[in-house]
Amino acid sequence: MKVILAQPRGFCAGVERAIDIVERALGRYGAPVYVRHEIVHNKRVVDDLRGKGAIFVEELTEVPTGAVTIFSAHGVSQVVEDEAGERALTVIDATCPLVAKVHKEGQRYANTGRDVVLIGHKGHPEVVGTLGRVEGRVHLISEPEDVDSLDVTDPDRIAYVTQTTLSVDDTRAVIGALKRRFPNIAGPDVNDICYATQNRQQAVRELAKYADVLLVIGAANSSNSNRLREIGEEMNIPSYLIDDGQALNPDWLDGVDTIGVTAGASAPERLVAELVDRLKELGATEIAELDGMVENVHFKLPPEVRDIAQPAPSE
Repeated sequence: MKVILAQPRGFCAGVERAIDIVERALGRYGAPVYVRHEIVHNKRVVDDLRGKGAIFVEELTEVPTGAVTIFSAHGVSQVVEDEAGERALTVIDATCPLVAKVHKEGQRYANTGRDVVLIGHKGHPEVVGTLGRVEGRVHLISEPEDVDSLDVTDPDRIAYVTQTTLSVDDTRAVIGALKRRFPNIAGPDVNDICYATQNRQQAVRELAKYADVLLVIGAANSSNSNRLREIGEEMNIPSYLIDDGQALNPDWLDGVDTIGVTAGASAPERLVAELVDRLKELGATEIAELDGMVENVHFKLPPEVRDIAQPAPSE
């Protein structure tokens, strides 16, 4: 069997920044530091940081008054930020800058008196945060069919923004439906979908041309990882989302000559290496990597941890 690795895959700049923030905060303030929600959607990453002294909570009520608290890469609502201020928490915001851009864009539209349509998945932490950041009339939809039921104040005064980790094609379909019903709608086309999401989706489309089966490393609650698996299925190859190499079912490889491997934006490269080792145990003899986009994006760190030395890598 041959294994072909997608390029790019794995960590994006927003995830690397969020993990770096937690590690640097531990270096500056010492353990424990509290993180609201999983810093990124990956159990291995969360467990590693927990081992270094990070405590993950779902609500700020679980954080002692005055403690160092980090907001996850997905962003938080204004209510959460206000609550942190009321409880005198030392807050470090690890919200991905591309998510923060969506918050600002949505508010900019709302400030002009437009209804704002947010394209995203109900209950996803990023969507919850965005809904809680835009002051005005905000409508959440996820499918083209949802457009018909929208009840807006003025059909000529409407705009949209999107969750950053959606499928480019799905988002394009929803935007198309919005433009058909509201010809004067304002919005950024698919530009709110982050560069890393787009690059990884395009890489899977290319990988699927050669692979008999697609293995996506990522968490079940990772939106961008689920989209990668769905793209493989849309291209008519069996596609599986797995946490790591131990979750691989050897039966999936029966009759397979070429295995495509990728990883969601929250999955560390060491999980890819572990999966490759497992595939070698099962008979893979050739490992190759597709040509693809080489990413060199880096985001500035928050001032609270900017001058802290880079911690030793955890991989």
